[in-house]
Amino acid sequence: MGFIWYIIIGILAGYLAGRIMKGGGFGLIVNLIVGIIGGVLGGWIFGLFGLAAIGFWGSLVTSVVGAIVLLWLISFLQPKK
Repeated sequence: MGFIWYIIIGILAGYLAGRIMKGGGFGLIVNLIVGIIGGVLGGWIFGLFGLAAIGFWGSLVTSVVGAIVLLWLISFLQPKK
């Protein structure tokens, strides 16, 4: 059951990160995928600082931070039109 919660939190985090990053979102489906990947990235980033997520809210914050960083990196690496 834990794996399903990680996916749900990642999807919610991708949605929130897309809303926070105005102009940095790439559509609903891509933002959801970014949220799932961002959860892993956020966990890694927080681990570097010795922080750990506890509970639903901690996992959500970690995933949103990771998704925002990932969306920023993607938008930074995309060629400007």
